[in-house]
Amino acid sequence: MRFATFCLSVIILAFAGCKPKQEMASSVEDRIWGESGGQVIKLFTLTNKNGMTIRVTNYGGTLTYISVPDREGTFENVVLGFDSLQQYMGNHPNFGTIVGRYANRIGGAKFVLDDTTYGLFANDGVNTLHGGLKGFQKNVFNIDTAYSAADSSVVTFSYTSADLEEGYPGELTMQVTYILTGDNEIKILYAAETDKPTVVNLTNHSYFNLTACKESVLNHELTLYADSITPTDSTLIPTGVLTAVAGTPFDFNTPHKIGERIEQVPGGYDINYKLRKQGNELVLAAEVYDPASGRVMQTYTTEPGIQFYTGNFLNGTLIGYKGISYTIHYGLCLETQHFPDSPNKPQFPSVVLRPGERYRHLTVYRFSVRQ
Repeated sequence: MRFATFCLSVIILAFAGCKPKQEMASSVEDRIWGESGGQVIKLFTLTNKNGMTIRVTNYGGTLTYISVPDREGTFENVVLGFDSLQQYMGNHPNFGTIVGRYANRIGGAKFVLDDTTYGLFANDGVNTLHGGLKGFQKNVFNIDTAYSAADSSVVTFSYTSADLEEGYPGELTMQVTYILTGDNEIKILYAAETDKPTVVNLTNHSYFNLTACKESVLNHELTLYADSITPTDSTLIPTGVLTAVAGTPFDFNTPHKIGERIEQVPGGYDINYKLRKQGNELVLAAEVYDPASGRVMQTYTTEPGIQFYTGNFLNGTLIGYKGISYTIHYGLCLETQHFPDSPNKPQFPSVVLRPGERYRHLTVYRFSVRQ
C-alpha cells in the first residue's frame, strides 16, 4: 500500500497517550451532504470526550465547523463557513479548504523545473493563486477511512491530481488526515507522492474567529514566533529577500492586538513569515487569544513558513452559519506552508517532489481557554 508508512504514523499519533477503552467518548458520524458530478459528498462530524466537535467534508477536504468552549464553558463555532454544500460549491474565499497543488502564489503563472517551463492558469492577475482555476478546492476527494479509537476521532481523504492538471507536471496522489484528539487538538497530516518531478505545497485555508463571529478579529491578540517575513511586490509575489520584523507593524514576537497597527499595513495583513526552526521538527508557530471569550488557539507546524492573512476582502455579500454576514477582518488565517513563489526562488526552501520521495507535513491547531 502506497501510504502504509503514513497511515501507521497516523495510528501512532491517534493512540498516543490513550486511556482504557471504557473511558472513551470520541465518535465519528457521517451523513450524505449531496453530490457533484455523480460523486457522493459526505459531511463527517467528529466529537471528542470533552464535547469539542469539528465537521469535515470530502468536497475539497474542507473543514466546515469547529465548536469549542469559552471560559464559561459555552460551546460555539470559531471558524468561518457555510450551512450548505451548495454555498461551498459557489464562489467563496476558500473557507476551510485543502489548497493545492500549490498553496499561495506563483509569479507569472509559470515556473521552470529541470529545464522545462510549465505554464499555469493565471487566476490572480498575471499570477497563479492557490493552484489555479479550480485547484484541489473544488474537487471531490476519496474517503479512505473514518473511525474513532482511543480518545481520538480520525477521517482520511485522498485525491489524485492528473499529470498536467492546472499545468503541473506529474500524477500526484495526495492524502490528508484530520484527527480530533482528547486534548482539543485538530491534527492535520498531509502526504503526497508523484510519478514525475513536480512542485507541491499544501495547506488548510480556514478563517478563524474566536469570538464565534460576534465581532471582528481586530481585538484578537496574536503572537507569531518569527523574526522575518518575505516582503512582496505590488502583486504580492515575494521579492526573494528576507526582512526583519523588529520595529515594524509585522512584529508579533510579543502579543499585539491585530487591529493595533493594521492601518499601517496597506490593505491589511497578507504576508508569509519565516518561522524560527530548522528541519522538520514540530514547533509552536503562533498563538491567538480572544480576551472577550478567553479562547486560545495555538498553531504548531513542521513547515518553514506561515501566511498571516486578515480576510482583507471579505464583505457583506457572504452569508455564513446562522445567517451571519461576513465583513472585512471577520476572520484570520494562519496558513502553514512553504514560501510563496518558491518554484521561482531557488534561495527559498525547496518545494520540488520527485518520484520515490514522499511529501509529508503536520499542522496542529490546539484550543484552550484562559481564565
